[in-house]
Amino acid sequence: MNNEMERENRGESAVASRYLCTANHGFAPYAQEELRRRFGAVKSTILVPGEVFVATLQASFPQVVQELSHPEPMFLRHMFPVQWEWKAENKDHHGQDQQEDWMTALQQFLLNDSRLSGKRLALQTRKTEQSLWAGSAAELKDAVQSGIGELGSEFVVRNAELIISVFAAKESIYAGVSLPEENLSDWNGGAVRFQREEGQISRAKFKLLEAEAVFGIDFAAFHEALDIGAAPGGWTSFLLERGLRVTAVDPAKLHPDVLSSPGLTHLKKNANNVKFRDNQFDMLVCDMSWSPKLTARMVSDLLYALVPGGTAVVTVKLLSKKPMALITEVIGMFQEARLQVQRAKQLFHNRDEITLYMIKY
Repeated sequence: MNNEMERENRGESAVASRYLCTANHGFAPYAQEELRRRFGAVKSTILVPGEVFVATLQASFPQVVQELSHPEPMFLRHMFPVQWEWKAENKDHHGQDQQEDWMTALQQFLLNDSRLSGKRLALQTRKTEQSLWAGSAAELKDAVQSGIGELGSEFVVRNAELIISVFAAKESIYAGVSLPEENLSDWNGGAVRFQREEGQISRAKFKLLEAEAVFGIDFAAFHEALDIGAAPGGWTSFLLERGLRVTAVDPAKLHPDVLSSPGLTHLKKNANNVKFRDNQFDMLVCDMSWSPKLTARMVSDLLYALVPGGTAVVTVKLLSKKPMALITEVIGMFQEARLQVQRAKQLFHNRDEITLYMIKY
């Protein structure tokens, strides 16, 4: 195969390239809008309404990777280049004969990719509810892997050198090979999974665990944190576990397991009724189900207590029908209050919200 065809197969055409894109459920239209703002017209095929789509961008693969590396998209959670596609000849027939045909073709495509030989590989498979693959995603992974053993590669779950992505839809199978960083997330579909611990107070803890991994925040390097709207204590418990002293502000009750910690100070008040020392904290966090603009004002009013260079992690609830405009306005409010936004991202564990990672200057 000549170099031009190889580039075409890897989605590196100078004219256009294709990607299978994933967002949190219901937020795919905003991920598409992000792509339109950066690349102009986007031709999309919806695979899972509101969540998964195939996008054709008027840019080469290297151009797309570079453009999306800084700043990373907020709503586009995961993507992989579509370098191989098999379309069903008969859309009403998803029988064993077709399955054998595309599985053989897919395995041959991977065996022909010289990049994969002898490497540490992650094979990530997903499927729609009704797809050309009748079994589970895990069974699809086993089936693909069984036919590419001659690559002599090690298959791993984490820390792969290359990722093989396979998505089985109702009428097509999509596949691609890429570096982990080219997918925006090295988790399958960008779905960052944590095991729920015994006695865990709430799933809110997963947001900070994911922020720690995605944003690269070393929470254990901080000393004293302010948690605004802390009840029932999911974020407070996480910070305490990382060794911080935590002042939790909320008129509601905290979980008894949190209250027993010697590193906790609980102020049973509203945040607008508390007073702290200047530069008392080196971290401020807020995960309140409240108006995003009111949250921004409240956090801004308490920034005197955050040391310059201190970190703030705040969720912004997307209650508006125009979330892009709302986010721009809220970020502007934080910037006026001397918070520099480092990352703005809808994490996998966010629902109708995004997470802001900011530093006070």
